[in-house]
Amino acid sequence: MSIYLHDIPLPVAQKRFQAALEEHGLWGVLGAEEIDLNEHACGRVLADAIWAKLSSPHYHASAMDGFAVRAASTNDAMPTTPVVLMLGSQAMYVDTGDPLPEWADAVMPIENTEPLDESGNPAADVRHPYAIRIRTALPPWQHVRPMGEDIVATQLVLPSGHILRPVDLGAIAACGHDRVRVNRRPRVAVIPTGTELVPVGQPVKAGDIIEFNSMVLAAQVNEWGGVAERYPISPDDFQQIKDAVQHAAAGNDLVLINAGSSAGSEDFTARVIAELGEVLVHGVAVRPGHPVILGVLRARAPGGRAVPVIGVPGYPVSAALTGEIFVQPLLDLWQGKPRSEPPVVRASLTRKITSPAGDDDYVRVVVGRVGDRLLAAPLSRGAGVITSLVRADGITILPSGSQGLPAGAEVDVRLYRSPQDLERTIFAIGSHDLTMDLLAQFLEMRSRRLVSVNVGSQGGLIALRRAEAHLAGSHLLDPHSGDFNIPYIRQYLPGVAVRLVALVERQQGLMVLPGNPKNIYTLEDLTRPNVVMVNRQRGAGTRILLDYQLEKNGISPDQIRGYTQEEYTHLAVAAAVASGRSDCGLGIAAAAQALHLDFIPLFSERYDLVIPEEYAESKLLEPLWQVLEDQAFRQAVAAMPGYNIEPMGRLIARID
Repeated sequence: MSIYLHDIPLPVAQKRFQAALEEHGLWGVLGAEEIDLNEHACGRVLADAIWAKLSSPHYHASAMDGFAVRAASTNDAMPTTPVVLMLGSQAMYVDTGDPLPEWADAVMPIENTEPLDESGNPAADVRHPYAIRIRTALPPWQHVRPMGEDIVATQLVLPSGHILRPVDLGAIAACGHDRVRVNRRPRVAVIPTGTELVPVGQPVKAGDIIEFNSMVLAAQVNEWGGVAERYPISPDDFQQIKDAVQHAAAGNDLVLINAGSSAGSEDFTARVIAELGEVLVHGVAVRPGHPVILGVLRARAPGGRAVPVIGVPGYPVSAALTGEIFVQPLLDLWQGKPRSEPPVVRASLTRKITSPAGDDDYVRVVVGRVGDRLLAAPLSRGAGVITSLVRADGITILPSGSQGLPAGAEVDVRLYRSPQDLERTIFAIGSHDLTMDLLAQFLEMRSRRLVSVNVGSQGGLIALRRAEAHLAGSHLLDPHSGDFNIPYIRQYLPGVAVRLVALVERQQGLMVLPGNPKNIYTLEDLTRPNVVMVNRQRGAGTRILLDYQLEKNGISPDQIRGYTQEEYTHLAVAAAVASGRSDCGLGIAAAAQALHLDFIPLFSERYDLVIPEEYAESKLLEPLWQVLEDQAFRQAVAAMPGYNIEPMGRLIARID
């Protein structure tokens, strides 16, 4: 029987959690503390208003290097009728910031004076002459910073609730304070659980999982203003997890238990919370992040308060998203910060997405501007795909009740990046190649961000037709002419002026396990009953190349085990072979080398960039042409196996 209490909508879960925290006096600022005024105070929230103890400046200060004078004594000074002022009684030298003598109310800049000796001749010592001759008059308080010009004692400098910035620290110091009262930073314990977990940096074997969720969660807590404490890994043992939670509750304001929140035989989190306190919510209708647990522990922290606890799902994407949905708002509240609201933009989906009807679905996307439209391309949906978080520019939420959206639908995207980053983004949709990853690296050094979405060569051309990309990588072989890409461009992009530019020539071949234990050397070997292959998706140039060669050799796809097993990148094919899921797959030599596979070269092909003319000469793509001529980039590509850079940057054709 499932131990989920309820699979409830997100707003209901949040209200239930809030009600419990209000009951325990935890729905507000945790408390205040007094700290030294230094650079570490930046980012803290003021618990009390700052009232000026001193004026700034707290005396009449010279704003120039020059001579303090009475303004009235300069009234008759003109270029043709200069006035002479005696040092001591009528003028006194001051540096910038020096206090004025009580009798002075103006400063004559040193460059506007003529120093004189006792005989009325020019003096050698310009700072300590006998007298000065001036040829211009000054109004009162000219070149003077009067007392209180910036801050007047007793005035309000900063209100309570203000988040301290670097410049605020200077203002607080200037008005006479050396300590400030700020809201206390919440202390958060992060407890990773799971017998299969191993610490970062330790050797791993099959079945081991590197434990990094606690590092991600702790970094989130610290970024949001809390103070995180990472606990050692607790194995899947009820008593050990319970002991760790009790210890954490004694010294922290919030406990995060990572993994063990589902309903499996070794998922102890809900039981531990139930024994130590109360489970409020077990199961929230959000994806990813479905098996979230919200509860309150009876254990008492310093000050006598109960301790809220969150059971965080074990999948990396679910864990990070749980932090954003539940932890960040709570830390904001406890510190007296306004609710964090990321910038939101409106963008069009580049492809159809489906969604479970009963859940709020959080979809990670990459975002870029193509022409006049802002586009959002959905990323891999798996809850364990941590790279989707790394690559994501933002997240869009499909509300409960929606079963998905079609391509072209308008969505709101909550950005992880600044909107300015989107304006320097080059959108590439099409075939996968490792040189595109290198290209992204070199473009970043030229203030451009290359976002690649791997949908295959045909998918890339279709994206260009829909004006959803600035360029596409393509290596489509035409079986009739033996040419690459041009016939397909004419088919898929009629009436669109494009520039076809060679990137590389590369080898395609069979990736096999080290030592080639099944002796796979030709396409005919794929028909053997003991051989299982992994294929690329329909529309991929590699799939088209394979189909062309199979037909040429009289081999039916039905004769090949695994022909319908599809992956979207060369590296994914290599991973399927390296993991033993398949015996071989067609791909590039660099992907085989990356996963330590053997490579059997079979074919050579050209991989091109297809670029609409309207973008080819744009400011956005200008660095692309620079990179293609960059010797460092060329050498980096040439260093990978199976690549020939001789055609790189060559214009193959202009097609109208």
